[in-house]
Amino acid sequence: MISVTIPVYNEEDNIVPLYNALVETLKDMGQNYEIIMINDGSYDRSEEILNDLAGKDPNLKVIHFCTNYGQTSAMMAGIAHASGEIIVAMDGDNQNDPRDIPILIKKIHEGYDVVSGWRKERKDNLVLRVVPSMIANRIISFLSGVKLHDYGCSLKAYRREVIKDVRLYGEMHRFIPIYASWFGAKVTEVAVRHHPRTAGKSNYGLSRVWAVILDLILLRFFDRHSKKPFHLFGGFGIISFLFSLLTFGGMIYYKYWGGKTFIETPLPILAVLFLFTGFMAIFIGFVAEMLMRTYYESQDRPPYMIKKIVN
Repeated sequence: MISVTIPVYNEEDNIVPLYNALVETLKDMGQNYEIIMINDGSYDRSEEILNDLAGKDPNLKVIHFCTNYGQTSAMMAGIAHASGEIIVAMDGDNQNDPRDIPILIKKIHEGYDVVSGWRKERKDNLVLRVVPSMIANRIISFLSGVKLHDYGCSLKAYRREVIKDVRLYGEMHRFIPIYASWFGAKVTEVAVRHHPRTAGKSNYGLSRVWAVILDLILLRFFDRHSKKPFHLFGGFGIISFLFSLLTFGGMIYYKYWGGKTFIETPLPILAVLFLFTGFMAIFIGFVAEMLMRTYYESQDRPPYMIKKIVN
């Protein structure tokens, strides 16, 4: 079975055209399928439209969130409620083309575990969307070691066993190929169609860039240091001691040979500010993230609440 998961947020004019095109493609493939649409707290007519479609099609499962939790949480909900051996994720804005799904499935059958779409001819604003995305993709590929052209493309296919235990937070849905690759999965990329948005309003902007960068830094931290975090923190501790020794040496030098007393130089204050303020801010951020993950996973609780499920 193939499970197609689609987050939806205020896409009332795109739901029906996307659904119709998707059903046509899936029926032509001749395989059992299910469609899971996750209403991520929409405040337009999306809920009403989704319920109407689900009432007519038992293959359509609709999940309504209580409020807007973001695309990553919506994708987690779709994966958690998927029954298929192959899970296909795509956007609900009708810019991904369902006709590309067979191409992704073919690659899965060739032996790949993750197949990522590449919007080779992207139909978005060049300055606000395309150029920042290209820069971000190169940075992500460099830092992660996984070479993909388009991490932001939501159209992806996964073997169920690769992502069933993945826990995602923040904007980390785009990093699933990295997670999978680090655990030995075979990852590839195929060029897919991309259509301009004809209805609704995009929820993405330049502000997402900073969130993605921070999530990538955090992802790299967990990949390298989650098992032995003391190696990282201990390393910073050693550096702190070295700075302290250098600062102390400078203070002694100015005291006896530079003609300056301790209170006449900024070295003591600078040492405290640089060593404690900067390092403690970073450490608290990491510790808080680890505590948050421990909280959810120890209780087997996802980071979202579902209002109701249809079908």
